[in-house]
Amino acid sequence: MLKGSCLCGAVTYEVDTLLEKATHCHCSMCRKAHGAAFATYTTVPKNSFRFTSGETDVAAYRSSPEVVRTFCRRCGSNLQFLRDGRETLGLALGSLDSALGALPVDEIYTEVQAAWYRDPARHE
Repeated sequence: MLKGSCLCGAVTYEVDTLLEKATHCHCSMCRKAHGAAFATYTTVPKNSFRFTSGETDVAAYRSSPEVVRTFCRRCGSNLQFLRDGRETLGLALGSLDSALGALPVDEIYTEVQAAWYRDPARHE
């Protein structure tokens, strides 16, 4: 069982599945939503995720016609990326409190990554 929370602790959740990989998304919407060079998500089945407290503090924003992003309305922490019609959700990996081992990483939308970002693995 994995546990996670927002920055202020108002929202907590559990995930009861193993995580297979992380995905760094470099698209402009993810950059803006996370205030960083990329957003890191993992994909989990919707039925493996449950809020354990603070669900009333979860706000939603439809960032595109088919995507809703959730966040804590108190502290602004990003929580989920929900694409309409899918049985999975993108979970903001940085919101996990449970320790994880290394995960394989995919990078998407690198062709539109922030011009100022330099991957340290590629620019040693």
